[in-house]
Amino acid sequence: MPVIKGLEWTFDTVASLYEKLRPGYVDELYDRIFDYILINENSNVLEIGTGGGQATTPVLMTGCSLTAVEPGVQFSELLKEKFIGFPKFSVITDKFENTQLGNNSFDLIFSASAFHWIPEKTGYEKVFDLLKSGGVFVRFANHPYRDKGRLELSAEIDKIYDQYYYKFHNKKRTVLTEYTEEQAKDRAFIAEKYGFTDIRYALFHRERVFTAKEYIQLLGTYSDHIVIEETVRKVFFQKIEETINKYGGTITVYDTIDLQLARKP
Repeated sequence: MPVIKGLEWTFDTVASLYEKLRPGYVDELYDRIFDYILINENSNVLEIGTGGGQATTPVLMTGCSLTAVEPGVQFSELLKEKFIGFPKFSVITDKFENTQLGNNSFDLIFSASAFHWIPEKTGYEKVFDLLKSGGVFVRFANHPYRDKGRLELSAEIDKIYDQYYYKFHNKKRTVLTEYTEEQAKDRAFIAEKYGFTDIRYALFHRERVFTAKEYIQLLGTYSDHIVIEETVRKVFFQKIEETINKYGGTITVYDTIDLQLARKP
């Protein structure tokens, strides 16, 4: 589903469920990052929009000092508990735009499925200022695409979305498409406008299979679904669950993960 600006707050209302159901990222993505920049116990790292910490552990395992900037109070408490075994991990509970941090102080700044919530100019300019010379900005995100192997199932779910989701949001249905390499490239070269160099990008793919109940729990972590009025949302999710069960009880999600790398000169 497309991002609806102004709904960032919704994730913190389902912090535990989000942490449980939102996926992490593939090992190959981290291999690509650590081939691009060496991170070790001497490195100072910042993560923007940490959420439930889905992307955090592989970076912490390098021994670096990692500061997480996370606006959600519930998420922040979850993160403190989750990473209590890493003494060089800390959390700032605030929006990245409002956070006071030292310029030229970070070797790596990264953001996983979160940077799109920040106004482009504000975000890139602040990241650039915070990085040391030679420091790296890494942006990546997961783009799920609903079961493409069973057209009848997808068609029935589309009808349910028309009746509940799109009616609630007072919008016409948008055509769902898989995330493309061209989109990844365009996103990567945004950084060039703000002075970054050595820009690279990559795509990674995976499949995830959910039971009907697991899938509606996952939908319950999406901002534009959370805001649907509760009685409507309950029926909406029930209809989707019934439809998936009608078609065998599982649904496959096809993920495309895009990675963008850029360096401050």
